Amino acid sequence: MGILERSQHGDVVVLRWNDGENRYRGDSVAEWHATLDELAGSEGPLALVVTGTGKFFSNGLDLDWMGANRDESPAMLAEVHRLFGRLLTFPAFTVAAVNGHAFAGGAMLTCGFDMRLMRADRGYWCLPEVDLGLPLTDPMFAVVSARLPHATLHESIVTGRRYAGPEAVAAGIVEATAAIDDLLDAAIEAATAMAAKDRRVIARHKQQMYGDVAALCGA
Repeated sequence: MGILERSQHGDVVVLRWNDGENRYRGDSVAEWHATLDELAGSEGPLALVVTGTGKFFSNGLDLDWMGANRDESPAMLAEVHRLFGRLLTFPAFTVAAVNGHAFAGGAMLTCGFDMRLMRADRGYWCLPEVDLGLPLTDPMFAVVSARLPHATLHESIVTGRRYAGPEAVAAGIVEATAAIDDLLDAAIEAATAMAAKDRRVIARHKQQMYGDVAALCGA
């Protein structure tokens, strides 16, 4: 079994990222792209739900892996950018069930989804690059600026604020919160309601809205 555990719920595919803190490495990013290739190439009704495991939705780039694999790291980072762009323009309705911490690249990943639900009681959404001394790349900035209200964009990237679930709703980062025991069911319910929509039209509309961002990401 890979790091993306897949289950089917009617027309909804659920991907559970089950890899500890769910950080981006060469193997994990490759599996993401292979999975999206398969799903995007499928026919018929489809909606996608993505969630994490335990305390983490995703903790972003695996900086230890990047330090140990310096020759591979630039290509891996480019593939992370491409992942963000692909999610923004994915040809089906997508829902993030943010079960725990979404930091840095994990927070950026949530911006690629059509709907974002977050655990109500624990976990933070945060863009901490100002504290890490790692400025956003141009593709990263394009992705978050495409999906966050401007005031929230400013606050999140300039201050590195950590948003708990209710705060994330108020800031327009996520659409709603749910108790952890209800989170995945709520995401599947929302996705099911959209799975029969015309995927060609969804894809076209996403391209109209985010095609320039996706192109900057290399998608």
